Amino acid sequence: MSGSAPAAAGRPAVPPLPYKLIATDLDGTLLRPDDTVSERTRRALATATAAGAAHIVVTGRAVPWTRHILDALDYQGLAVCGQGAQVYHAGEHRLLTSVTLDRQLAGLALSKIEAEVGPLFLAASRDGLDGEVLVGPGYRVQEGPLPNVMIDDPGELWTAPLNKVYLQHPTLDDDALAAAARQVAGDLVGVTMAGEGIVELLPLGLTKATGLSLAARRLGLTAKETVAFGDMPNDIPMFAWAAHGVAMANAHDELKAVADELTVSNEEDGIAVVLERLFG
Repeated sequence: MSGSAPAAAGRPAVPPLPYKLIATDLDGTLLRPDDTVSERTRRALATATAAGAAHIVVTGRAVPWTRHILDALDYQGLAVCGQGAQVYHAGEHRLLTSVTLDRQLAGLALSKIEAEVGPLFLAASRDGLDGEVLVGPGYRVQEGPLPNVMIDDPGELWTAPLNKVYLQHPTLDDDALAAAARQVAGDLVGVTMAGEGIVELLPLGLTKATGLSLAARRLGLTAKETVAFGDMPNDIPMFAWAAHGVAMANAHDELKAVADELTVSNEEDGIAVVLERLFG
């Protein structure tokens, strides 16, 4: 016999949760342009978690660039950082898993990419809870509070374990650079675009879906129980893994093309709009 178990006498039946796991990207998705989370979105997430759903932040930022945001939100759960490379326990300020980039393969990949498109500007994110982001000559750093270390010698990028390498080109746009890198070096490293001016080289096969699946398993949850929110091409694997992918109105066209649903922008509380419908 199928169906829900009957409610106890005099007690209303509790409807099943539409999703047991809510996975949200940070920049352009959960965060507004000023890097804050609106009160409406906070309330919607609180309602969903009070009903029994889990919330996992899934971001391209490594832990050192994510931790201050999670602390400000009083976020105590798991976070997937560094494009899936790191699973971080925010409540315990502890790194649970970490995957590093093979620097020899990354160097070979860079040689092949530069042979195709010419010299690149480089930056790199070092591994660990306090890993620095090193920025080489010519690399354009976006304005904001995120710390970085400017270096004169690009050789310094390779002196310690890395999560990722960032690429910029003097004339090619992000889509063209990512496509060229993928074409000539996609058998050596992963290539993704995480935002404006942010093309990244990652360990081969590593995506947000990799880290999210590890975090979900720790919670006893599965892909079919997951709704995911995002805005950039680096969210495509997460959408492929989750049962339902929701793209923001401000999302890249590549993500919109594979989304199950479109919501309004991050500035208009797009996550809240969907969660209020799903969880009431």
